[in-house]
Amino acid sequence: MGILCDDMVIIRPSEKEGEPRVVTVNCPDKTGLGCDLCRIILSFGLNIVGVDVSTDGKWCYIVFWVVGKSTTRWSLLQHRLIEACPSCSSASGFSYFQLQPPKPPDVFLLKFCCYDRKGLLHDVTEVLCELELAIKKVKVSTTPDGKVMDLFFITDARELLHTKKRQEDTHNHLKTVLGDAMISCDITMVGPEITACSQTPPALLPSTITREIFSSKIEDAPPSGSPQISSNISVTMDNSLSPAHTLVQIVCHDHKGLLYDIMRTLKDYNIQISYGRLTTKPKRNCEVDLFIMQADGKKVVDPNKQNALCSRLQMELLRPLRVAVVSRGPDTELLVANPVELSGKGRPLVFFDITHALKMLNVCIFSAEIGRHMVGDREWEVYRILLDEGDGVSVPRNKIEEGVWKMLMGWE
Repeated sequence: MGILCDDMVIIRPSEKEGEPRVVTVNCPDKTGLGCDLCRIILSFGLNIVGVDVSTDGKWCYIVFWVVGKSTTRWSLLQHRLIEACPSCSSASGFSYFQLQPPKPPDVFLLKFCCYDRKGLLHDVTEVLCELELAIKKVKVSTTPDGKVMDLFFITDARELLHTKKRQEDTHNHLKTVLGDAMISCDITMVGPEITACSQTPPALLPSTITREIFSSKIEDAPPSGSPQISSNISVTMDNSLSPAHTLVQIVCHDHKGLLYDIMRTLKDYNIQISYGRLTTKPKRNCEVDLFIMQADGKKVVDPNKQNALCSRLQMELLRPLRVAVVSRGPDTELLVANPVELSGKGRPLVFFDITHALKMLNVCIFSAEIGRHMVGDREWEVYRILLDEGDGVSVPRNKIEEGVWKMLMGWE
């Protein structure tokens, strides 16, 4: 007997105000499904405070406990989670399932010109997020006469941006936020090569900064006590407690996207989770137990593979993103980087959080760029924000760095 598509994801409201909602996913399994679901939940700005995962390799049952906002669109979240599950087709009122490679989304260029003001870029980014328009690449520049030319390369989760109605709706939402400051706005479809990954790291960066930001080695991380270090992380493996699985135990401090960072790392290593549990303790401490196996159905027994996986998990939880404020000639530049999944998907809401933090710090943006670069054997999404120092530096660099880091980690 099959299962109705609408029953694949059920979201139950909180019993009491302030308590988490329960999101239940019951669907066929696939490697990386947990990562895909966690990315969607993160993209809605939700925090996962608990999870139970159980699967036999063919069918999975996942329960998330999530904390949302008053503005969370729960029905839309349910729809997006259903879309992430293995595709289904109706047969006599029930569903059968097939895994199909996703079609690459169409890329559109949103080009608009407006008069500059503080917080402008964050307000525009917020509108695009609300409309489910994902930012793939950005080129923002300010002219001497106080105008801003913004180029956003975006994709549409609703796959409707090619229609006149969807474009008009986007224009109207931007007009509502920008008001008379908006001079022009245009949306056109472009080729996917526009957002292709570069094979070189961003230019004009000192080698020490490049090594610190893009390194995947723990020894290259900032010293303990730095605001960009999530301390007290423990990752251990045990093969003695299960005849068929390797137990991975993680103890760490909670941060925004914690479960996503764990799941994307396991997905990149092609590791399957048979059972897992995450619990949040007092003072935002988390404990994670995962019973895993390799794609061939065997335990992880090779010491080299164990060390590699433990080290990567520890690094991804220690520094899921990289933040630095550096000199770019006579100017000051904020640099943020995060690793891209092997599937090509990046971390959600990074640009939103960056612009939000700068707006809260009352720091103006002169120009901004988003691009992808191959550094070593990893692809990185790199955000370069040139700060406007026309009125002099009013916020110290370390405060900018710390403020952006805390916003990205959900510690603000």
